[in-house]
Amino acid sequence: MTATQPTTASTPAAILDIAIGFMGAKQLFAASRVGLFTALAEGPRSLEELVGATGVNAQQLRILADSMTAQGLLTREAGRYALTPDAAAYLTADGAGIDLTPFLAFLNDISYKQWLRYDDTVDSGEAGTLELDEAGWGDFMAGVMTYNELHAEQLAAHFDFSRYRNALDFGGLSPAFAVNGMKANPELNTRFVFAPDFTDSVQQAVEAAGLAERSTVEGGDTETAQPGGEHDLVLVNHVIHRFDDAQNRVIFANARAAAAPGAHLVVLDFFLDDNPVQRKIDALHAGEYFNIDGTVVYPESTVAEWLAATGWKPVETIALPGSPRILVAEAV
Repeated sequence: MTATQPTTASTPAAILDIAIGFMGAKQLFAASRVGLFTALAEGPRSLEELVGATGVNAQQLRILADSMTAQGLLTREAGRYALTPDAAAYLTADGAGIDLTPFLAFLNDISYKQWLRYDDTVDSGEAGTLELDEAGWGDFMAGVMTYNELHAEQLAAHFDFSRYRNALDFGGLSPAFAVNGMKANPELNTRFVFAPDFTDSVQQAVEAAGLAERSTVEGGDTETAQPGGEHDLVLVNHVIHRFDDAQNRVIFANARAAAAPGAHLVVLDFFLDDNPVQRKIDALHAGEYFNIDGTVVYPESTVAEWLAATGWKPVETIALPGSPRILVAEAV
């Protein structure tokens, strides 16, 4: 007699959650755009009160509010809506976290429209390209820099900057990562070596943060710059997806040449996994990056190979909530 094997009933729930996920995203973008979350920043309100605060048609606002409730961003009790802690922190101007409103606007106005061409990217294998006017590029950068600020916030919350004194922030787009590290550690000094087009904005950022006396800002093309020095921490944030295999090897070699023995390297980016469970946010961004402008989310194993070949020993991987991962390596 053969023992009966237990079976798990199949369900279409996961498939449908994925398939209709764009609907929830569009409703989130609309709720943010019309000011639903802002209207609830001071406390719970009824639908009628929200209509008065936003000027949105009552039927449509009810749909948006109920959708945000179903998706965990609002609560609804006795006909009154209120923000959940996550929404209060990240979807209002006075929240405890980064206000993600500019990033949501970028996703709605730029990224979503680009994803409508995703079939062409898949079928052709050719990278997507953005065609934006000056205002569009302004919105693009506002969204990207807001997202970077979120990543910088999460890095400071999950990586200990206290042991370091002399950091090199190499080739990134945003100074927020090192700025947050210096705020967490008053003894940390940072040398920024960024592409020449970004040095003015970096200088303005460190001055605005009151950190100019602990910072130096230099220009240099990331793929060829040789910063040198004896830094005990090297940050390479949102760099590698913008460069090819050979360029990334050079970048890591030049980063190693700027590091003291035993120094740590922090590589922040999205990565594809080789283990059975792929982290969702990374795989989604692999499609986003290539579809937007042809940049590449690399397998973590590929990055580890580059590190080993250029004098770095990978020691730890840390997943940041709602953000990329960091690979931490030690100079050997």
